[in-house]
Amino acid sequence: MFFIIAQGANAFVEWIKYPPGSMIFILLLATVTALISTGLTKWLVDTDEINRKQILMKAHQEEKAKIIEIAEIDPERYRKLRKRWERKDEMFKQTKQKMGLQRLKPTCITFLPMIIIFGVLRAIFYPGGIPYPVALSPMNANDVPLIGGMLSAQTGKNILPWTLLVYGIELAITIDFGWINFTAWYFLCSFGINTLIQRLLKLQTQAVGGMEQMMGGTRAKAMEFPNI
Repeated sequence: MFFIIAQGANAFVEWIKYPPGSMIFILLLATVTALISTGLTKWLVDTDEINRKQILMKAHQEEKAKIIEIAEIDPERYRKLRKRWERKDEMFKQTKQKMGLQRLKPTCITFLPMIIIFGVLRAIFYPGGIPYPVALSPMNANDVPLIGGMLSAQTGKNILPWTLLVYGIELAITIDFGWINFTAWYFLCSFGINTLIQRLLKLQTQAVGGMEQMMGGTRAKAMEFPNI
């Protein structure tokens, strides 16, 4: 029985190690990971409350610009509104910290298992430290500035049989062939699948709200209250 299980495990590892098995496996892995992460978020985090607070924080940041416009028109009113805004801002800073801790709850559960799983997968997809190809990109990943070397894949001097199915001849893949490695393909799959699942489970509004709030906060920091 153990021998049969071992044989099956070896066959599975060989299947996921090379395309197209590797491409399919990583896509499924990204889907399962996204489902678990999103499910934990729905279970552990009050997303409706976070969305409500994000809307309030965004409105608070937009209010700053309106107060600055009043400065030259009505200095007395400006000083009162500014003082009230700054008191609310301190409260929102504390709220933002609490929201950050809320979002960390799913990560606290998944962090260690993911480290172990990806440590095992790295041994499979980076044998001898070589980033083996898992998917073929329409563009050469190595041409991407700064991070191209981290995205591209190759087989080194190893000539692998599966290349016969793609090129009609067994050969060694170099970075000029345009293949991407496990990290690049997982990132692409994870990005797309996460967005889809968040929309289906109605969590996308939270992500968008968070991005808008962040952008609003950046613009607000660029504006300074005039001293009047």
